[in-house]
Amino acid sequence: MASYKVYTITFKASVAKDLRALPNRDVKRILERMNALAHNPRAEGCIKLTGQDRYRVRQGVYRIIYEIQDLRLVVQVIKVAHRSSAYESWLPARRPSRAA
Repeated sequence: MASYKVYTITFKASVAKDLRALPNRDVKRILERMNALAHNPRAEGCIKLTGQDRYRVRQGVYRIIYEIQDLRLVVQVIKVAHRSSAYESWLPARRPSRAA
């Protein structure tokens, strides 16, 4: 009989605020996708973010950003946001272009 690991899903407090701002039908799909991470946090479609120990999965036009703690069997959801704003707080600030 094969055994497999089931991860516990945890959320940063800010994720509840992120979800409250979204339409209910989208929240339902996002929560289903998060629950699927408990069985396979590195499933197909999962992308490791460059230079970080974080991952992201897509759910429609939204991104679920999370960390995996393999030793503790925990997936911590860091942020849920529309694709246009999901990475804003992690990207370096753009320098203004110099006029020639």
